[in-house]
Amino acid sequence: MKLSAAGAVAATLAPVSFARAAEGRDETRKVAGHLDPGAPDFVYLPVEVPEGVREIAVSYTYNKPTVPAGTQGNALDIGIFDERGTDLGGKGFRGWSGGCRTEFAISAEEATPAYLAGPVRAGTWNVVLGPYTIAPEGMDYEVTITLRAGEQGSTPKPKYPPERARGRGRAWYRGDCHLHTVHSDGKRTPAEAAAAARAAKLDFITTTEHNTTSGHGAWDGLWGDDLLILCGEEITTRNGHYLALGTEPGTFVDWRYRALDDAYERYVRRIHRAGGLVVPAHPNCPFVGCQWKFGYEGADAVEVWNGPWTADDELALAAWDNLLVAEDEWLPALGNSDAHREPQVVGLPQTVVHAEDLSRRALLDGIRAGRSWLAESADVGVEFGAYGPQGEHAGIGDRLRVAEDADVTVRLKVTGGPARAQVRFMTDEGQLYATELADGSGTAEWRTTPSYSGYVRAEVRKQPADGGASGLPGAMVAMTNPVWLRGRR
Repeated sequence: MKLSAAGAVAATLAPVSFARAAEGRDETRKVAGHLDPGAPDFVYLPVEVPEGVREIAVSYTYNKPTVPAGTQGNALDIGIFDERGTDLGGKGFRGWSGGCRTEFAISAEEATPAYLAGPVRAGTWNVVLGPYTIAPEGMDYEVTITLRAGEQGSTPKPKYPPERARGRGRAWYRGDCHLHTVHSDGKRTPAEAAAAARAAKLDFITTTEHNTTSGHGAWDGLWGDDLLILCGEEITTRNGHYLALGTEPGTFVDWRYRALDDAYERYVRRIHRAGGLVVPAHPNCPFVGCQWKFGYEGADAVEVWNGPWTADDELALAAWDNLLVAEDEWLPALGNSDAHREPQVVGLPQTVVHAEDLSRRALLDGIRAGRSWLAESADVGVEFGAYGPQGEHAGIGDRLRVAEDADVTVRLKVTGGPARAQVRFMTDEGQLYATELADGSGTAEWRTTPSYSGYVRAEVRKQPADGGASGLPGAMVAMTNPVWLRGRR
C-alpha cells in the first residue's frame, strides 16, 4: 500500500481482519506499504480484533537507504491504541515505543515496557506509525500482527510511588526531573536508574518517558526514605518537547499535534489539573523536532541546562534570561540530566530546590516559585542572597523589599567548585561583576541598588577551554535563579 499525503496530520489505512483468530486460533498477518516524503505525521493501521484473543503482538521493519550528507534518512516510530479509539486525548492509548523497539506485545497480565497491560477486548485496535523522517526515495515498511487466542488473565494493579519521603523538613533538596529508562528509549532499568540517583546523592527524581505512562508503576520497591520518585512524561511533539512534571500517577498527555494545531493549551490545562508543572525541555536542542515552537504561555519553568553543558544550553540560557524582563510572570530555570544510558550521568546537572519537606507538593511549589539553583553535581554547594542596609534579606527566587536607591549587598558562597572558578553576577543589563575563586571555594560580594539592577543571578563556570580566546565563557558549574531587587512579587 502506497501513501503520500503532504500536509495531512494523519491518515488511516485499510483495516486488517483475522478469520482464524475469530475461530479461536492464533493468526498472523503482514501489511507492507510505502510512505513518500510529505506523508502524514501519523498513519493508523486498523486491526479488527475478535472475541477470544489473549494477546496482541506487533513487530515491524522498514528500509534505511543511504542518503546524501545533510539529508535525513528514514526513521519510523510505532505505538498502539485499543478499541476505545484514537481520538486526541488518548482514551484508547495502550503504548508508544517510538523508534526504540522493533516489537511489542500486550496482554491482560503483562506488556512490553512502554506499553500498558490490560484486557485485549474485541473491537478495532489501531497500530499507529509515526514517520519521523523520510528519505528522498521514500520508506518501505512491513508490519506483522499476531493475535493469540486464549482466556484473559487478570491485570495487576499498578503500584505507584508515594508522594512523600522522610526528608529533612524545610531544606534544600537535590533532584533530577528528566530521566529515561527501558520504558521509552533509555537503556537503564528503573532499578539501575534509582541506583544511579542514589549514587549521585539525589533526594528525588522524576520518571519522564517519551509519550507513555508505563513507567509510573515500574518503581515498586525502589523508593524509600532517602529517595522520592515523582511521575511525569516527556511529551515529544514534532515542534519541541516538554515535561509534564510531578503529575498524578497514570496521567497521560497526548503528543500528536504541532504548534499550529491549537492543541497545546489543552494539555497545559490537563497537566495543571493533574497537579503537575509544564516545563519546555532543551528548547534550543538542534535535533529534528526538538526546537521549542509553542511559546511559553502556560509554562511553569524552563529547562535551560540539559546534560553536560553545550552550545545549545548557552543559547537556552540567553533566551531564558531575556524572558526575565520580557514577561509579567517570570519562568524559573531547571537543570536536568535527560540521562538515557551509560555513560550519561544521572544528576548531571541537577536542580536544588528549597522546599518545606520532601514531598511532591512542596517540591513543585519550590520549583514553581523559583526557589532553586542548578549544579553539575552534589559536590557543588551554593548560597546566594541579597542584603539591604537595615538587615533585610532575600534569597533565590524572592524579592528584596528596599527603596530604589538603597545600598544592596549581593553575596555568593561557593563550595566544591573547580580551581579558578569564574563567578559572574548577571543582571537585567548583563554581567556587571565577575571574579575568580582560586581554589573553587569562597565568597564573592558585590554592591548595587535596585535602581541599577532589576535582578541579580549568579553563575559559577569553569575556565574557558580555549583560554578565553573566543570571548565565550567556560562551561557551567552552577547557576541560580534570580534574586529580585525590583518589579517582581
